[in-house]
This record gives sequence, structure tokens and C-alpha cells, in this order.
Amino acid sequence: MKVWIVMPAYNEERSIGRVLDAIKREGWRNIIVVDDGSRDRTAEIAQSKGVLVIRHKKNMGLGAALRTGLAKAKRLGADCAVTFDADGQHDPKAVGLMVKALNDADLVIGVRQHLGIPLHKRLGNFGLDLITCLFGGVLTDSQSGSRAFNKRALKRIRIRSNRYEVSSEIIIQARRKGLRLWEAPVRCLYTKYSKARGTTITSGFKIFWALIKQGVS
Repeated sequence: MKVWIVMPAYNEERSIGRVLDAIKREGWRNIIVVDDGSRDRTAEIAQSKGVLVIRHKKNMGLGAALRTGLAKAKRLGADCAVTFDADGQHDPKAVGLMVKALNDADLVIGVRQHLGIPLHKRLGNFGLDLITCLFGGVLTDSQSGSRAFNKRALKRIRIRSNRYEVSSEIIIQARRKGLRLWEAPVRCLYTKYSKARGTTITSGFKIFWALIKQGVS
């Protein structure tokens, strides 16, 4: 199976080098980093690790970065693609588990085991899970950046969102297009740095409004 890892990154020079090294130690070599208009050395560090780097000239958002990376993986003939955050919170050992779970699913969502996640982020994620539930059914961790797509999912899911609402959009599209969803527990490593990244309660309201405007179809 040809597996491509897709890593969106924005101003991640502090973490991206060690994250890429950790993934490679697990034996994964096909890695796409989408540098989303970073103002630091994110792209240069990624290139020094010998991975494929695609650069957005300006910051377009998480959704746009995932759209670019997944489209590239599909063009490169990926049998499956795994999305992986650049801030160091994901366990590289989970990639193999996610790929294996695709034996029973088209789209696998990694359910983060909350080790040290701040209360405000847990509350924010809970609210976003409820919002996603309104549009696309119950899921344990709708905002997880750990996902695995098989060929069918790569073909059927067409990301339109440019920003954080993409996490909900992917799940909602998968439900509405009859794809098989599966959840797999993944270990999460929250450092002081990674705790400061990602969605907040405020961004939850923005996501909800963006999904309403989009009409998620």
C-alpha cells in the first residue's frame, strides 16, 4: 500500500524538524509538508529533511493546506493518505494503526487520548463535537487532526473550507456521501507549545457560522 502523510504547517519552525524525524524513524518516507505562508523557517527546515514541500505564498488556512496536500497525494497515486499535525502532539506510532484501520473503513478519525489537555480546550472541542453532530452525526473527536483516507475517501471528499471548519466539513461530507467512518484511539502528547496551538472556544463560534454559511453539502 502506498501511504502518503500530509502535514499542514504554519510557523512551525520550533517543532517540525523533530516531528519529521520521528515519523521517519517509524519507517514512513512519503511525506508532503504544505507550508501555509509561514513567516519563519518552516519550509527550509522541512526541505532539509528531504520531504516534499509545497508552499502557499500567503496564509490561507488549515482547510486550504489540507486541500492542497491531499490533492497532491491523490495525484501521486496514494492508496491512502494520513494527515498529521506539525506541532508535535501526534504520536508517529499511531500512523500504522490508522492505516490498518482502513481495512474496515474509508475514513478513520484518530480519537485523541487527552493527556494534559487544558480544560478550555476540552470544552472547546466538546462544543465543536456538538456542532458537528448537528450536521453529520455523533463522533467522539470531530476536531482531531489525525485522519486516514483511503482512495474512495480521497476521491469523494472535496474540501471547500479554507480554515478550521475543515475538520467538521470532512466528517459531514463523509456521512452524507455514504463513506464508512471508523474511530481509532491515538496517543496525544501535549506540550506547552502544542497547547497554545489549534482551536479555541472563540474559534468554535467562527466554525459554526462558517458551516452555516457554507450549507455543508
